[in-house]
Amino acid sequence: MNILVINGPNLNLLGIREPAVYGSRTYAELCQYVHQACKELGIACRICQSNHEGQIVDWIQAAYADGTDGIVINPAAYTHTSIAIPDALKAVGLPAVEVHLSDIATREAYRRVSYTTEACIRTICGKGFEGYRLAAECLREHVGKRAGGGIPC
Repeated sequence: MNILVINGPNLNLLGIREPAVYGSRTYAELCQYVHQACKELGIACRICQSNHEGQIVDWIQAAYADGTDGIVINPAAYTHTSIAIPDALKAVGLPAVEVHLSDIATREAYRRVSYTTEACIRTICGKGFEGYRLAAECLREHVGKRAGGGIPC
């Protein structure tokens, strides 16, 4: 199984960006965690990060034809502003799980609205790095179910 992990704007600043909200671990540590978690789950993953909405859309569209089985996406601030990202997720039809390090439901009012959620099979919030592992597990179960095995996440 192959998944694409997409991280949106400012996640490259983990460790220095609002440590009280996002913790002190760095983006490099997040990538290392995700690679290790996927390896343990028997999943191949590719991790991308961009501060540019169009680049994120391009990666989603490319996933349609490149053998990607599912997408883990943390659209970050684009969660609350982008229509293009959920449109791209819907267009390609790959199962996607939305992840947020913090619990967006308990933050500022504008962060409580996610345009991405309706294009995803699940949203995981407030679990920190572990949310990415849970998302990968969910995709593995979902893809397995579609192939005749596994259980729904």
